[in-house]
Amino acid sequence: MLASWNGKRWEKNESGRVTCWITKAEVLECGLLIWKVGMDGDERATSERILLEPYKYLLQLPGKQVRTKLSQAFNHWLSVPEDKLQVIIEVTEMLHNASLLIDDIEDSSKLRRGFPVAHSIYGVPSVINSANYVYFLGLEKVLTLEHPEAVHVFTRQLLELHRGQGLDIHWRDTYTCPSEDEYRGMVLQKTGGLFGLAVGLMQLFSHWKPDLKPLLDTLGLFFQIRDDYANLNSMEYSENKSFCEDLTEGKFSFPTIHAIWSRPESTQVQNILRQRTENEDIKRYCVDYLEKVGSFAYTRQTLLDLEAEAYRLIAELGGNPELEALLQHLSRMYKEPGGGASAGQSKELRGGASL
Repeated sequence: MLASWNGKRWEKNESGRVTCWITKAEVLECGLLIWKVGMDGDERATSERILLEPYKYLLQLPGKQVRTKLSQAFNHWLSVPEDKLQVIIEVTEMLHNASLLIDDIEDSSKLRRGFPVAHSIYGVPSVINSANYVYFLGLEKVLTLEHPEAVHVFTRQLLELHRGQGLDIHWRDTYTCPSEDEYRGMVLQKTGGLFGLAVGLMQLFSHWKPDLKPLLDTLGLFFQIRDDYANLNSMEYSENKSFCEDLTEGKFSFPTIHAIWSRPESTQVQNILRQRTENEDIKRYCVDYLEKVGSFAYTRQTLLDLEAEAYRLIAELGGNPELEALLQHLSRMYKEPGGGASAGQSKELRGGASL
């Protein structure tokens, strides 16, 4: 008995067996599908290795895991279940490291953690693709948290991060010096984005619900301004990246913004930033100028003020020994003898630690 259904010929024999007649092309297509399924495991592993190689190159370089320590410190209050906390920490580290790959391209960096940047080895296209791939792997991992608000938190904070980064790049590339208030607003988006992501996800699984935004904003400013200061003052920072890299990048960092606005009659800093210079003599001159006009002293005082505000907010929330210890450790860089010495001075006078 022959019949036609769904564009195919069907035949039923006397024993009741049904046969579907398909074309040779369909046989080949079916065989190809079976072959793909059979090869899927090995091919996928190879594909993953290729896609993630630039990212894994960065992972093998020693970092200080400050964001992981920060999440663990906040868990002193939030008491998030360990399985959820580990996923959140993994997501935050994935996004942080992926963003570093992109940052190094956007900043034309040469060193990261004392080693050649990934794009100098794997090329810009592969590194961009690898970093973007990790962003989506992070999103995939967020889905495993199985909370209806998790993707919303993830999306909101990544949008903030890119908005802040976009402003930072715009000011640099158009030679537009922002005001201090504009700079602070950018930092709350750029640096505060990943802080907000980790803590925001943690709060979804916590019964402790106070407003943590003031503390997160204060910490975000503290971390970024400290990083700006270290870039121009810390020997360890210079060894792990390159000497006064922010000057070569042409970046308007906290000390240079202060120098420009406090001495409007002088255009020395703007002209040095515009050059994107790698000349160490020029960069040493700029560092000495920043010291002379009080920009480093102003930056140190700002860090002290932010640190004090962070301690005050922590106390209001009931205290947090782990977070206080982390702040104390990070504050040594601008407090200890030599912590205020410029990166252009002798090695013995330089101190500090990068993030």
